[in-house]
Amino acid sequence: MARQKSYHHGDLRQALIDNGLDMLEEHGLEGLTLRKLAARVGVSHAAPEHHFPTLKHLLTAFAVEGFRLFAALMRSAMAEAADDPAEQLRAASRGYLAFASTHPHLFRLMFTANRLDWDDPALAPPANAAHAVLEEISAPVARRLKRDTPEGRAAVEQLVWSQIHGHAHLMIDGKLQQEAGDGCEPFVPPLDLASVLLPG
Repeated sequence: MARQKSYHHGDLRQALIDNGLDMLEEHGLEGLTLRKLAARVGVSHAAPEHHFPTLKHLLTAFAVEGFRLFAALMRSAMAEAADDPAEQLRAASRGYLAFASTHPHLFRLMFTANRLDWDDPALAPPANAAHAVLEEISAPVARRLKRDTPEGRAAVEQLVWSQIHGHAHLMIDGKLQQEAGDGCEPFVPPLDLASVLLPG
């Protein structure tokens, strides 16, 4: 059993989020309730309601944290890669897949629309920051394909996102055969999206 993350007076909200994220990855969405989370943190079953009136409020807070980390992982990978459109696309893909493989239940939650409150003002900024990465890595593809219009860029973004997102789901569902490696990051095949859309 994972060690309970403690909290001090006034920090119950963050303790609920931290412990809840651990529970989510340990037991999946079906194994998470406010009552179980309260017991794990060591507070009364009614205490979480002061911060999260419903489970949907809690799950939305999870998604806020998730999108922040998601964008940060992609940006970190991109910062370490060469300043080249193809390498930036590959790096963002590595960050995307790394997040999905490390946080599979959170990853699924973040893209399950009916589980989240998309009217929560805290959710839009980190979600938009993650989407900005998609816009950035797709723009050179749109230019190369001579589709550098609002409609063309949107179509390219949909293509790029569909491939990376589909790869992530196939990977975390165990549907892709992984090559042997050092185990530190998800395997990206030699024939990747960048090779097809931005050939050297």
